[in-house]
Amino acid sequence: MHPANLLRAALVTAGALVCALPARAQTTVGADLGLFSSYTWRGLSLTNKPVAQPDLYVTFPAGKASVTLGGWANIDLGQYDNANKDISESGGSSAFNFAEFDPWAEIGYTVGKATLTGGATAYIYPNDAGLTSDFNTVEVYGKAAFDVPLNPKISVWYDVDKVKGAYIEGSVSHPVPLSEKVSLNLGAMTGFSAGQGSDPDANGVPQAEFFNFVDDGFAHADFSVGLPLTAGIFSITPVLHLHYCSDENTKITSPTTTSDAKLWGGVTISWSKALGEAPEETTE
Repeated sequence: MHPANLLRAALVTAGALVCALPARAQTTVGADLGLFSSYTWRGLSLTNKPVAQPDLYVTFPAGKASVTLGGWANIDLGQYDNANKDISESGGSSAFNFAEFDPWAEIGYTVGKATLTGGATAYIYPNDAGLTSDFNTVEVYGKAAFDVPLNPKISVWYDVDKVKGAYIEGSVSHPVPLSEKVSLNLGAMTGFSAGQGSDPDANGVPQAEFFNFVDDGFAHADFSVGLPLTAGIFSITPVLHLHYCSDENTKITSPTTTSDAKLWGGVTISWSKALGEAPEETTE
């Protein structure tokens, strides 16, 4: 997810009875820690060595909706010292390098079987090499997820600062029960650029100052398998991703190599806690 994919949808269940108001959601605090073999974002290899990706958030009710505020980060775990083999978001000057910080905020609302989410996230790069503050930018986004078979979801991000273009994802997922308590989660996702391309001229020279992809259109596909497990107060999810790369930028795996496919994975450890007790249901 933002990596991530990572961005979290805030879910609030709306009651179906006209005469009853549902209990309000509780305020929840949570934290995730992802440990991955590389940092692959929208099919793009931003690092090709292991990373740690912590995320902190708080969700609180706002009427029938919920608001979530959070902060996500990427940390390069190793030192990158081979210019022909290494891709480092931070420039690779040292190990445990704080490479990216993304503050984010969103509001979620449930309508029938659909959960609608809108939000914004900033991308902040604090280093003097690799991705620097010159690349800092902001995106707004909207998502729609449906509680129906295959759990379809569509997400649209629009860069309002540097790139000034949209990125679109469509995904489905399906749990395969392995036992009464354990399921294998299968997922498939496709990503498209709609204005985040380089706008190349007839000779292939980029005309856009900032861009994520070479061309607009189909950029990549991702197929994943995850195994959510519970250990006390923690949720632990090992996951494996296989990327099919279409755009030339997504095919880059090192400064000197490209590939039509990428295999990467890792594990996410999650914790959350509800604060206080939810108000009891009331009727009109």
